[in-house]
Formats: sequence, structure tokens, C-alpha cells
Amino acid sequence: MRRSIPVVAAMVGLALTLTACSGSDDSGDDASAAPSESAAATGTLTMWVDDTRIDEMKPVVAAFSEESGVQVDLVQKPTGDIGKDFVAQVPTGEGPDVIVSAHDGLGEWVKNGVVAPVELGDKAGDFSESALAGVTYDGKTYGTPISIENIALVRNNALVAETKATTFDELIAEGKAAGKPFSVLIQQGEASDPYHLYPLQTSFGAPVFEQNADGSYTDTLALGGPAGEAFATYLAKLGADKVLDLAVSGDQAKQAFLDGNAPYMITGPWNTSAFEEAGMDISVLPVPSAGGQPAQPFVGVQGVFVSSKSKNPVLANELVVNYLSTEAAQDMLYQEGGRMPANAASAAKVDNPILKGFGEAGATGAPMPAIPAMSSVWAFWGATEAQIISGQAEPVSAWNTMVAQIQEAVDKV
Repeated sequence: MRRSIPVVAAMVGLALTLTACSGSDDSGDDASAAPSESAAATGTLTMWVDDTRIDEMKPVVAAFSEESGVQVDLVQKPTGDIGKDFVAQVPTGEGPDVIVSAHDGLGEWVKNGVVAPVELGDKAGDFSESALAGVTYDGKTYGTPISIENIALVRNNALVAETKATTFDELIAEGKAAGKPFSVLIQQGEASDPYHLYPLQTSFGAPVFEQNADGSYTDTLALGGPAGEAFATYLAKLGADKVLDLAVSGDQAKQAFLDGNAPYMITGPWNTSAFEEAGMDISVLPVPSAGGQPAQPFVGVQGVFVSSKSKNPVLANELVVNYLSTEAAQDMLYQEGGRMPANAASAAKVDNPILKGFGEAGATGAPMPAIPAMSSVWAFWGATEAQIISGQAEPVSAWNTMVAQIQEAVDKV
């Protein structure tokens, strides 16, 4: 079905700009003649999309091209490479006009001058505060948020029909009562997984960085002190009790849950579609507190950003700001990809109880820090948690050493 997209009307007004961007005209036509709408609606954009989002983006971009006449060349990039390739290639002129990515690389992109600010204007009111926070850095907006995601507690209703637990320890006890190999699955791996453990960490009052009153992050560490030490001690307990196991990777945790080997799993919406396709009856709930304070998962904002070296910034702005921000475009993205839309009107129409559950679990979550200092955290964080969980290190001393190492790395950023 052909969708109404507010792009074509803007193209006539952009005609002179686009003509200038398109290079010389060798056709011999009268250069003084006013360009027609079809002439205005020309140009090509290159958009980088990672391998987890490209399929849902294809029909949305095709609709934009149909309405506007603008060709968009989609380039698939591995999830782990898209951000660093963006930083490396934009300065050389070989990067994209537009990139679709999680927001947590934004600080690094701003620091390296590879991303351009955008003006959402009145459209900013169409998004939640957490969605806008994800695409905002140092008071400036750098993209259009298109979806939001976070982890939560997923329950296999065939094994546990009702969750009465109000604390994480009570949840473990309920899980054990189901008589399965695992009480609560939390993916780990050799380097642990601070992302999936973060709701437990924040419930001890030990977020990774301090936040300003407006929600923006400072580069002051907040994961140390007595709160961090208490969390480290709790990690050691979960490791000793085999609730956490470094041998259980993401794929293994997913398969164990599919096989009915655990009543609970902490995971994200990227796995629940597989559970539903397998015919499982599941519910999504907030993660209970382990330390007495609210368990805050990281909230990931998926955004669309314009390169500071775009060869056609006017058209890039049309795609990113004037099209992908719309309710119609985000409706289509949801239909194709099943991710919770960032556009509030589009999100309000989602009636999927699974996604609603994730939304409720993430309502008190915290945006993933997008400051450059965050890049100094992950390696020390995961390695230390792995040592504590496996019993290779005394939890308090190892945690304090980690904090000192992270601080030293942050000071060099």
C-alpha cells in the first residue's frame, strides 16, 4: 500500500539545493529553467544498517524512495563493526550519509566529529524523554530515535503460573521450586555480561556513572564505595550458588529456556520471538530488586544519525528528521521488526503484551551512557565480574581494584 509521506512537497523547495549537489548538467537543457518536481526529487543516499535491523529497514526505505524519488543504498554492516567503521571512514569521505545504530556510540562519534546535530523542533514532542535522551549529547540532539529496548524478566508460564517474589532472592527460591536445572537464567560467557547483570547492580545503588538532574551522564564513576562492594559480594554468592555460571553463554541460555530447563530468564525482546514461535506461553515482568533499590536495566535507544561529511545533507535530513520520525514510518518499522517504537503515538498502538511487559520493565530504566568514558568501562567491568563469579578473586578487593583501573582509563579519555 502506498503511504502518505511528507517528503514530496518539501522536494520542490529543495530543488536548487539538490541541483547544486548533483554536479554539472551535461544534458544541454536550459540551465535557467525552473526545475520540475521530478527533477527536484533526485539524489542518492548511502545508509549503513547493522545485520539485526536491515531487514526491517528495507521496506521502510523503499517507501521513502517511492514517494520522494530519492535512491537509498542500504549497506549491511556487522553489529560489532558499524560504530568503529563509522569513526574510521567518515573522515576519509568513504563513510555513509546516514547510519542506523544503537545510541551508545554517540559520545565517541561527537568526540571524533563524525556525526552532525539535527533539529527535531516540534517533532521532539513525539518522543519520550528516555528516547530523546538516547540521541542527545552535551545538550544537542544528534538523531531521530526509532525504537527502544531493554531487558526484563521472562517467565515460562508452563513452569510457574504466578510470580509472588518481590526480591531477587525470593525469585531464585521460586525458580528452584520448579525443579529444573536452572532457577533463573542470566547469560554470561567467559567475560561475564555486565549488561545483563546491570539491573541487579543498580538495585544496590551502584550505577556506572553519576547523572545530572536532566538525566545526562557525567564522567564521575558511581559504581564504587559501599554500594558497589555490596553488589560484588552478592555476585560472589550468586556464583557460589551456581545461579550464575560463566559456561552459560547467550546462545546456551536461550536454548535452555526453549528446552524448558528454567522457569525464568533475564533477556530482551530479541529472544522472545523465538520463544513465541516455539509455542511457549510466556510473560514479561520487571526484574526484582536484589539490593533494596529499584532494579534499573539499561535502556537502549536505536537511532538514525546523519554523518557530518554527508555528500547530501539536505536529503539526509529529509530521511532522518522529516520521514523516519513520523508515526507512519515507525508503524511500519514495528510491523517489520517487532521493536517498540520510539514515537509515542506509534508505541501507544502496540497491543503485544510481551512488548508491553518490556516497556513496563524499562519504565524506570536508565539510558545506556553514550559518553566517551563509557568505552573505558566494559573490559575491566566484565573481567572483574567473571573473576568474582568464578571464585577466582575476593569480591570487595577485586571490585575496588576495578574501580581504580576504570578511573585511570577514564582520566585518559
